[in-house]
Amino acid sequence: MKTFKTVSAAEAAQLIADRNPLILDCRDMKDYRAGHIDNAMHVHEQLRDSLLKKGDKARNLLIYCYYGHVSEHLAEMFGDFGFQQVYSLAGGYAGWKEQYNLPR
Repeated sequence: MKTFKTVSAAEAAQLIADRNPLILDCRDMKDYRAGHIDNAMHVHEQLRDSLLKKGDKARNLLIYCYYGHVSEHLAEMFGDFGFQQVYSLAGGYAGWKEQYNLPR
């Protein structure tokens, strides 16, 4: 059974507006610094492990990567660890930029 939901950029924007999720960017630091979704945290190994062990499992999580593939694996991991509301951004940051006409 799938432990996360894949959402479009528009659905993610609504999720951010309505539920204030913890937003996790799992791209490399260079790309994170070049641009990311407002309030997103860069996920490094220590943060990931800390959240998995001590994170609020009831809090909504929105996870994204470059194109939406790696974030699915991370979303599944969080779901497997008991997080109840986990979302992966379909199309990743590239899809987000395209949806909102951000510079490439």
